[in-house]
Amino acid sequence: MRYLLCSAGLLLGHPALAEAPQLTVLTYDSFVAEWGPGPAIKAAFEAQCACDLRFVTGGDGAALLARLQMEGANTDADVVLGLDSNLIVAARDTGLFAPHGVTAPLALPVNWDDQVFLPFDWGWFAFVARAGTPAPSSFRALADSDLKVILQDPRASTPGLGLVLWVKAAYGDAAPALWADLADNIVTVTPGWSQSYGLFLAGEADAVLSYATSPAYHLIAEGDPGFVAWRFDEGHGLQVEVAAMLARTDQPELARQFMAFILSPAFQGVIPTTNWMFPVVAMPDGLPDGFMTMATPDTLFLSPQVAAALRDAAVDEWRTALSQ
Repeated sequence: MRYLLCSAGLLLGHPALAEAPQLTVLTYDSFVAEWGPGPAIKAAFEAQCACDLRFVTGGDGAALLARLQMEGANTDADVVLGLDSNLIVAARDTGLFAPHGVTAPLALPVNWDDQVFLPFDWGWFAFVARAGTPAPSSFRALADSDLKVILQDPRASTPGLGLVLWVKAAYGDAAPALWADLADNIVTVTPGWSQSYGLFLAGEADAVLSYATSPAYHLIAEGDPGFVAWRFDEGHGLQVEVAAMLARTDQPELARQFMAFILSPAFQGVIPTTNWMFPVVAMPDGLPDGFMTMATPDTLFLSPQVAAALRDAAVDEWRTALSQ
């Protein structure tokens, strides 16, 4: 018996059987859902890295930033995946991130040159409704209607923040008045996108703040063409989602390997039909049939610097209008 125990100890200590290194990626909830990109990305990366890829979730994108701000250098994350262009300045101000070193070309509708925050997908914000619901052509038309919508909190959610900045970009100084008129159209505000979309599907509102590509999920994954994205005359806010590696990671080489992997076909190829967003590199075979169900909208994009300058005022205008 003693011999067997000693042999087992020798086997456990053998380099070939040593525990694989672990890379911890902090991301948002829907990314790791069974229908999200997380499972496929985990399998593909582990197949090439001889490591254990561990996803940790922390709510929506703005909540991820708040968590990192609270944890600081004590965070266990090696990479964060799920911030967006509207949060980049606040994220950079933490001093927690390091250059990613990835130089592959990107296919984005806006110019991008950031050595720390690497895009992994992009899309237009839009209100999604069931086909046959009267479709307003603008925020003003929505405010003048009896339609009911569900939103996300801009203090916790990147779509929620994207919405208030979208309104600010479109209406400027008239944004507070628009929010005041929209207040009675809003059924509820949830902390994140998943909760909002679930309430919408349960019939709690006519529409939900989501993405122009959301109807593609119902069409492609469910075979249901009964969802549409409203196209607004003002144009549509653009979201670019990003990843970044933590400067104090104890797995720097593995983190850099993952950052490069983000632009690989194995990662980008699953984005359209799991995260239902646009990939950031050109796809040789194009996008799935029916992926873009809404005509390409005009783009309203605020640079990270402009978004940061407007963020507090835009959120305050939203909060003031909804509290009255």
